[in-house]
Amino acid sequence: MVFATAAIGYAVVQVNRANADKVTSTDQIAGARVYDYPNGQGHVATPVEYEESPPVGGDHDAEWADCTGTVYSVDIRNENAVHSLEHGGVWITYDPERVREDDIATLSTLVDGRSGLMLSPRPGLGAPISLQSWNTQLTVDSATDPRLRQAADFLTFNPENTPEPGATCENPTFIGTPLVAGEASRAGG
Repeated sequence: MVFATAAIGYAVVQVNRANADKVTSTDQIAGARVYDYPNGQGHVATPVEYEESPPVGGDHDAEWADCTGTVYSVDIRNENAVHSLEHGGVWITYDPERVREDDIATLSTLVDGRSGLMLSPRPGLGAPISLQSWNTQLTVDSATDPRLRQAADFLTFNPENTPEPGATCENPTFIGTPLVAGEASRAGG
């Protein structure tokens, strides 16, 4: 009986500790900015001028960037990344001039192989690190900032901020040949 009580008590403490940093709404993520892009934005084959950088919603390319825990070594096109956000993906970007190699390794570990996430460098980013989902953006100075994991955990495939819940993040073509910033759509335009 004493052993069972101790085991249950230990389990409760462990569950409470594991849930201590979890958030249940975007407003619990300190510093997160929320925007208001309507669901169902259009597919375009031309470049889009976005208000935010990196963007958090709006018109986008018909081809989405793979977001199956993909770590890109190139600055991927906004228009493809925004389509992934529409599918419920979370896009983490970093300025390679403002983050250290160990921070890039930490970000890669957070993203690699985790469905719904993608990571790419973004030279000239206004912050060392920025996380985007549809209608939400969070900027941080360090890859070890706990808000990154909180935001990634809460926002990835979150049906409340996913215009196309259930849509796939898988796109082997984009992994094999990612479109980079400044390139034209494969659809032409």
